[in-house]
Amino acid sequence: MKLGHVILYVSDVVKTVEFYEKAFGLERSFIDPTNMYAQMDTGTTALGFAKEDLASSNIKLEYHKNRVDSSPSGFEVSFAADDVSAAFEKALANGCIKVASPEKKPWGQEVAYVRDLNGVLVEMASEMDK
Repeated sequence: MKLGHVILYVSDVVKTVEFYEKAFGLERSFIDPTNMYAQMDTGTTALGFAKEDLASSNIKLEYHKNRVDSSPSGFEVSFAADDVSAAFEKALANGCIKVASPEKKPWGQEVAYVRDLNGVLVEMASEMDK
């Protein structure tokens, strides 16, 4: 198996797509005509957004909804950035909430964290040497 795509459940798909375009410079692949699902062009593994109503109809389970005014869910979305500091500043300037400023980690990677308009944790990090 390989990772096909990651889907975040959100209250407003179109608003989230527009936010990710501005805050992270991503491009949309598509938004379905009902505005219930969208995907961003993120390389091999797509990032998708599904409206909470669609998620609830598919999985029929209670789940922790992503909200800015509650604790973040136990996952993060991570983007590789050539310039982490610039990506961090752009994200903040476009509505992200600061979690952790850019910091060089002991393993050599530079990372920063924000929360998006839905409260999802987003990491911006330099590429790891292989």
